[in-house]
Amino acid sequence: MVTSVLVAAAMVVGHPHVQAALDQAVAKNGAPGIAAEVHDGRERWFGSAGVSDTETGRKRRPQERFRTGSTTKAFTATVVLQLAGEGKLRLDDSVEHWLPGLVQGNGYDGAQITIRQLLNHTSGIFGYSNDKDFFAKGQGAAWLGHRYDTYTPEELVKIALRNPRYFPPGSGFAYSNTNYILAAMIIEKATGRTFGDEVTRRIIRPLRLKGTYLPGTEAKIRGPHPAHYSTLFSQDPNPTIYDASDMNQSFAWSAGGMVSTVGDLNRFFGALLGGRLLPAAQQKEMLTTVETKGGPPWIPDTRYGLGVFSQKLPCGVTVWGNAGATYGSWTYAMGSRDGTHMLATEINGDWSGLSVFADVLSAEFCPRGSR
Repeated sequence: MVTSVLVAAAMVVGHPHVQAALDQAVAKNGAPGIAAEVHDGRERWFGSAGVSDTETGRKRRPQERFRTGSTTKAFTATVVLQLAGEGKLRLDDSVEHWLPGLVQGNGYDGAQITIRQLLNHTSGIFGYSNDKDFFAKGQGAAWLGHRYDTYTPEELVKIALRNPRYFPPGSGFAYSNTNYILAAMIIEKATGRTFGDEVTRRIIRPLRLKGTYLPGTEAKIRGPHPAHYSTLFSQDPNPTIYDASDMNQSFAWSAGGMVSTVGDLNRFFGALLGGRLLPAAQQKEMLTTVETKGGPPWIPDTRYGLGVFSQKLPCGVTVWGNAGATYGSWTYAMGSRDGTHMLATEINGDWSGLSVFADVLSAEFCPRGSR
């Protein structure tokens, strides 16, 4: 009885500064809805603003599932690092060693690119999602005609390689989804199992992430979820907003295709940063970061590790985790270096900007006088 009362009390402890930032995301930044959950020791707090569905006015709920975008990369990197800890692969193995002949031509040589360089985005491999023809299919009205297209990992790599590399391997940082497609292909080669099976077996099931899964080609989100509202990358100052909830995300797969909840993301990143998913040596590798400045634009004030990144907030506090963006859903899951204090946030619209997340993170992690 006493335990139940304490848990109930912990669930209702307020986070007024975070709630104010959520309210502002809707009132001033135009987000349709935003949800956030804090895990701080044994305390859990959920807050929201706006709606899950603009037609019905349905409110955001803790159990809602959403597309996580590139937050998926942390799951992919975790599996790779577990395999390294088991001696089934080495981070300094070449791509050519595991995927012979795949990354060759047009200036590419897979023998010169390591698994480590895939995971920290220093491989120089072009991001297939930036390919001109590929992007054209995903923009505006064209997306409506291609939303259910299926892509194989090999097709995505081929799209990337028809473009020149960003730079020689190891000589810079350039965020590229292709890196994580290749990483998952290596996982499958090293284990003989599908990437989805390995993520489920190694992470989702042990952590009891009941709202998390890899949909593959499945177009509808299972269970309760917010509508995913998107401008479809329109450049119009007053764009048409579409419901992009239903789509085949095989185009994102291991780089950005997972579905999860704010609670599940906190549990995952809490376990990952807390050292409960990786041996100490692989934990150290994961948290060894590279500079993200100097290449194609990415999130300011960050350094990238292996599937996670650190971000220095305006107040000087550094948080760790990952983030993601896809049609109609932007996600941030960050927290303390040891994983004991986490905050996961999701917006079910893709136009309000990154400053919203910085405001929410600062509200939770920055001392009051420095916000």
